[in-house]
Formats: sequence, C-alpha cells, structure tokens
Amino acid sequence: MTTPRDLLFIAMDMESSRPLERGNLSLALAGAELIDLLEAQAVSLDGDRIVPGYRPAVADRLMDEAASSLDQQPPYESVDDWLWRRGRGLSTAYLAALEAEGQLTRRPRRRWMPFRTGRMMLAESPARRGAATRLASGEPVLAGLAAPLGIRGDRAGDPPDVADDAVETVLAAVNDAVHELEFERQRRAIDEEAFSNIWRGPGG
Repeated sequence: MTTPRDLLFIAMDMESSRPLERGNLSLALAGAELIDLLEAQAVSLDGDRIVPGYRPAVADRLMDEAASSLDQQPPYESVDDWLWRRGRGLSTAYLAALEAEGQLTRRPRRRWMPFRTGRMMLAESPARRGAATRLASGEPVLAGLAAPLGIRGDRAGDPPDVADDAVETVLAAVNDAVHELEFERQRRAIDEEAFSNIWRGPGG
C-alpha cells in the first residue's frame, strides 16, 4: 500500500469527527506521492528542485502517473510547484480509484434527503487497518503529512522528526501549502462577506 492511499484511508476515517477540505487533502496526497518517489529513488532533491532518477515499475496507476508527469528538463520543478500542479483534483482521483477497486462504498440516500448524493464510506479491509496502525505507531512520514490536515491520531504533540532531509523538505512544503490555501480560503470568505454587506446596505 502506498503512502497516498494510507493518508486517504486515515483522512476518511477521521471525516466523521472533523470535516476535511478536499483541496488540503489533495496537496497532502501530492506530497505523499513525492515522498514515495523519493523512497523508491525515482527522484532526488537538489535544494527544492525535483530531479528525476530511474523510472521504476509501479503497479499503482496513480503513482505511475505521478512518476510519468515529472519535469525531465533542467531547471526542473520545485517541490512547491509540484504540490500545486499535481495536487489539482488529486483527492477526487484517489477516491475514484478506491471506489473502482471496491474499497469504497456509497451509503444509500435517505428518502427524506432526495437531493443529496450518498456519502462514500470505507469498506473494512487489511489496507484500512494497516493505515490506522501506521498512524497510531507515530510513523514520522504519515504523521507529518496528517498533521497539517488536523489529523493527530492517538498521539499528542508535534509529529516526530524525520531523519531524511529531502523528506523533511517535502513535509515542510506540504505544511506551508496547506496553510497558504487556508489563508486564501479565509481571505475569499472575508471578501465575499464584505461584498454582500455592500449590497445589503446599512440596514441589511
């Protein structure tokens, strides 16, 4: 099982207690892909630039897409640029893949809520249990990816340190990107509220 899939499993398991923005999750999934590519030696980092290595055989379709989408020419792509480009709509792609594999089911719609789609639910599986165990163990990579999403597992405090500098660079970039997206989301909400107040006028 890949790190992006483990991250998606634990994010969905936490969904009932804390709603998760898909944009935030997509950024974290892109970071998880990059970390798996680093660990497979398919890429290395030169500063914050992603330098392609050898192309491994990857059974996971989405990970294979990630590897094939790497910028092959200098000056190469920065980690930050990768997160925003690769992360666009990535959570939806992973959800679709899990559903196609039968690892997601849809709860039937309630009769009194005819305009809502059924909510996706994780099927019970060894992969799901493995992801939960990995988070509970405090494994640094998964914990570091989950933390910006507000997922802390059973352990309090900051995620443990990561020994690999390249992985730490990716985790820091994911954290910054998620906070940047949150800031932009809040700014837009403030702008929309101000615009709405203008139209309502003083007595609105």
